[in-house]
Amino acid sequence: MGLAAAGVVTAEGTVATHGDPRATLPWASVTKLLTALASLVAAEEGVLELDEPAGPPGSTVRHLLAHASGLPPDGETPIAQAGTRRIYSNAGFEVLARFVTERAEMAFAAYLRDAVGEPLGLSAVLDGSPASGVRGTLADLIALGRELLAPTVIAPETLSEATAVAFPGLVGVLPGFGRMDPNDWGLGFEVRDEKQPHWTGEGNSPQTFGHFGQSGSFLWVDPIAGVACACVCDRDFGDWAKTAWPRLSDAILAELP
Repeated sequence: MGLAAAGVVTAEGTVATHGDPRATLPWASVTKLLTALASLVAAEEGVLELDEPAGPPGSTVRHLLAHASGLPPDGETPIAQAGTRRIYSNAGFEVLARFVTERAEMAFAAYLRDAVGEPLGLSAVLDGSPASGVRGTLADLIALGRELLAPTVIAPETLSEATAVAFPGLVGVLPGFGRMDPNDWGLGFEVRDEKQPHWTGEGNSPQTFGHFGQSGSFLWVDPIAGVACACVCDRDFGDWAKTAWPRLSDAILAELP
């Protein structure tokens, strides 16, 4: 591993960081957190409605956000009826971003910048897929974690809805960890609940939410502990992460007052 940086934040500010917080690295699928947040801003602004049709037949914006639209991981031919399975779908987020683009009448990257990036002071930029194309720093990811502990760009009630389980009881595969029954997800945010194994720690509350990426990046937010943990690195996700990330998470939680 050449570059790695991690940090811990509360709603009040940064607790600690390790590594270079300004090194720009790919976030991979952690990008989905920003895309989801921008979509929630769009819903609050009246650009779109969460329960209006979007994507394949029977699907809504809410289905796309919750990986419940029936779209496959990649490609736009549905492989299930909307609301029947949790199919982790990059394509779903690309369809979602196109929908925001059409409704907002501006490029999604520009909407993301205006709705989320600039208000939070992020240097991170979307260059590529709205499912995986953000490059940013640890400082950016920490800022996002703080926002998700004490939201400013959306209402607290909207965040609560987005981090609760959407379409409860759906079975699906958590990438890298296998079949989960249920595979609980919010609106763009993966919800820990009772999943085993998992990339967060044994000490994380079931209400913990977040995302990890194939680039070795992750962000989890534990609203019960009142803390978020972020990591960026240049080592692709693998078996090392399945051991290191939960260990790091539990060590952080053990240090909290």
